[in-house]
Amino acid sequence: MPDTEDDRKDPITVTATTTSTPTLDAERTELLAALSAARSALVRTTQGLTDEQVGERPTVSDLCLGGLVKHVASIEEGWLRFAVEGPSAMSYDLPEGVTWAEFAAGTAREFPKWAIDHQNEFRMQPGDTLAGILARYEEVAARSAEVVASIPDLSATHPLPEAPWNEPGAVRSVRGVLAHLISETAQHAGHADILREALDGRKSS
Repeated sequence: MPDTEDDRKDPITVTATTTSTPTLDAERTELLAALSAARSALVRTTQGLTDEQVGERPTVSDLCLGGLVKHVASIEEGWLRFAVEGPSAMSYDLPEGVTWAEFAAGTAREFPKWAIDHQNEFRMQPGDTLAGILARYEEVAARSAEVVASIPDLSATHPLPEAPWNEPGAVRSVRGVLAHLISETAQHAGHADILREALDGRKSS
């Protein structure tokens, strides 16, 4: 994730507007507005915190605020890439000789890069800063708005990639992608509220 200098500035308001985005129809406008509201709810939970604080894990889970923002930004970026490129944007291949049962049990002799990257998303890595993470999320949001504006039909579908958590033959539309992102971002914003209250008693709203 990119890093910037001052983590004690007010958090970036994650919107989805760019000067080059064409006029959107009502449905796209509403979907992007709902996604933007969920993003903002998540980002507000980091307001006034230091890099160290957003890396803390104040509950029994392994979640931290910085990691949640990193994860949600990555998920949004991946799903919007899926909306354009289809299942090739989300490969879940396993190393040769490794089974899904071994992967799920944590006994695989080797884990794929995508799984390691996924785990690292939830942590503040050396060099990560809150300002850098929020700036990255801002970039992802702007790119999402561009993609949604450019896709001709929100009903266009792609097959979901092969993975145990996807039903064989299942597809997802661009509209479905946006609905999924709104739901997931809002869910993680709720997780973040709990983390923030456990850190210093402050509620984001």
